[in-house]
Amino acid sequence: MADLDAIFKAYDVRGTVPDQIDAEACRAIGAAFARFAADTEGATRILVGRDMRPTGVQFAAAFAEGAQCQGLDVIDLGLCSTDLVYFASGRHDAPGAMFTASHNPAQYNGIKFCLSGAKAVGRDSGLDRIKALAAAGVADHLGEPGRFSVLDQLDAFAEHVRSFVDVTALAPLKVVADTANGMGGLVVPAVFAALPCELEVMYGELDGSFPNHPADPIQVENQADLRARVLTTGADVGLAFDGDADRVFVVDEKGEPISGSTTTAMVAAGVLEKEPGATILHNLICSKAVPEIVRERGGTPVRTQVGHSIIKAVMADTGAAFGGEHSAHYYFRDNWRADSGLIAALHVLEQRSKAGVPLSEMRIPFDRYAPSGEINTTVDDPLAVIERVAGAFPDAEVDRLDGLTVEVGPWWFNLRPSNTEPLLRLNLEAPTRAECDAHVAEVLSLITGSAPAGSPTTE
Repeated sequence: MADLDAIFKAYDVRGTVPDQIDAEACRAIGAAFARFAADTEGATRILVGRDMRPTGVQFAAAFAEGAQCQGLDVIDLGLCSTDLVYFASGRHDAPGAMFTASHNPAQYNGIKFCLSGAKAVGRDSGLDRIKALAAAGVADHLGEPGRFSVLDQLDAFAEHVRSFVDVTALAPLKVVADTANGMGGLVVPAVFAALPCELEVMYGELDGSFPNHPADPIQVENQADLRARVLTTGADVGLAFDGDADRVFVVDEKGEPISGSTTTAMVAAGVLEKEPGATILHNLICSKAVPEIVRERGGTPVRTQVGHSIIKAVMADTGAAFGGEHSAHYYFRDNWRADSGLIAALHVLEQRSKAGVPLSEMRIPFDRYAPSGEINTTVDDPLAVIERVAGAFPDAEVDRLDGLTVEVGPWWFNLRPSNTEPLLRLNLEAPTRAECDAHVAEVLSLITGSAPAGSPTTE
């Protein structure tokens, strides 16, 4: 049996194949999830989807067998994106499991879960219970095993995604989408088939070995091919999707990447046009520009911790119409509060169409500060280091919503421990690139202990 402690993370199951996760583990987890879903909400069926990784077929089948042995029916969605599973969970009011390791390399696989209505399942909302059940073993149901059926939701999903924008308002833009041999190769053409845009798909073949580049667009180097192709073809917009196609990063017509924060601000502006006064969520790593723009456009910004299960819960509590994360997860109330990169992409295209100016010009009011990006540092005692860094800024405005956030006049930073590794994650923002780089060096010196607390390391 696999080491469940190693593969159960904060928000999903993920590990290397076959040493950390295998078919036997997937069968046990399938039985555990079925029992959890039945006990929690009286579920009688489970939706199961998978990405293009070669082990997905075997793992999903083993999971389904475990669930069926608990007496629950299994509805196989086949190859799909994670946001398609969320859509099916919402539309059919059934719990779902998606076999994917998202942006991780080819040797990984994993499982993302949701309860009926695409309700998030994380460490504090069921994942620990599923792990405990899988570890203990769940006896097979004494009655008849559940049935197995197949359901194709691709066309319905594509229609749902398009419903978030006014398709008639879209200009005939040229769009290049780099789907990185991931599930975007299936869902992106389906959505764009009924749009006036001219779509070119790069690396659209579904191939879990990722022969062209990693399906991890948050790393700018993995956007290089897309950026070059946008320039070569004179495209208006570039879209970079991750492996399970639930996240998207945007590139403008000059081949310049747009951050998840800036995209959050642009989508928020579009949402507020449709729903004046709406509440908009942003996690605490997002640029200060996001709440500024939300207020300027008449909305109510609400700051949250990082993480999809947390954001979905806050969205439910506040009735927020939209929420965004720096990592390019974008959540929509009318999408059962689930995230979808494709819905966000269509919002950007709609905004670009209405603006009637190139994306590089449209983005200017939304790009206000210089971000560091996420910088990871390995440390022996993350919590002790956080306290040491906090002590170096006695006069700053400090909060502990998620790790340590410090505001020092015009610049700020957040320092958070990793959920799974002895790492500290630094995100910093300042008015200019030079100031950002200088303050990054200053804070990193405090993290590593290479300079006395509070002493600057740059001129």
